[in-house]
Amino acid sequence: MSAIEMKLDAELRTETGRGASRRLRRAKRVPAIIYGGHKDPKAITLNLLQLDRLMQEEAFYSQILTITVDGTQEQAIVKDLQRHPFKPLVEHVDLQRVVANEKVHTGVPVHFINEDKAPGIKSGGIIHHDANEIQIACLPKDLPEYLEVDVAELELGKSIHLSEVPLPAGVEIPELAQGEDHDHPVVSIHASRKSKTGEGDEEAEGEDGEEAAED
Repeated sequence: MSAIEMKLDAELRTETGRGASRRLRRAKRVPAIIYGGHKDPKAITLNLLQLDRLMQEEAFYSQILTITVDGTQEQAIVKDLQRHPFKPLVEHVDLQRVVANEKVHTGVPVHFINEDKAPGIKSGGIIHHDANEIQIACLPKDLPEYLEVDVAELELGKSIHLSEVPLPAGVEIPELAQGEDHDHPVVSIHASRKSKTGEGDEEAEGEDGEEAAED
């Protein structure tokens, strides 16, 4: 778990529009909205420095945040970050409230372990992370910071699919309910281009040798 508390201080926002957004940025504030949870949406602003610090943490994008709006605390997750097209700036943040007895639908990162032990890697293969994030559903209390996939037994030409990812209690992958066609690979090991070329060269040399022997 992250050592940093996932907390943000917010203020209600009364002004809207591009001009207001520019003034907020000059004041080191970021426009945002918090919605859902059977409550009316609120236009708010966030402290830019505080937001930047939390954005360095992987958990910020998947964990429940405590948002304090004018002294009142609300629980929410990040649903969207709107970034400037070419500057390292966040222009707007969408926050969705969570309710204790209602499932949260969100994406969590995938951590791959024991890659150096995989037989496919030892055979000269190249590992490919087909998914670095998986969409899950669970109650807020069961929300994991990440999912862990062990590739220690993964062989060359094989994959680990969504249905094979270990899930904590209370967590599900909604996409799997849509059928086998949605059981996508999460990680695979493929033969490297070099090894494929080497095999082709060996076959060609073998054929040339046979032809020479026949002559």
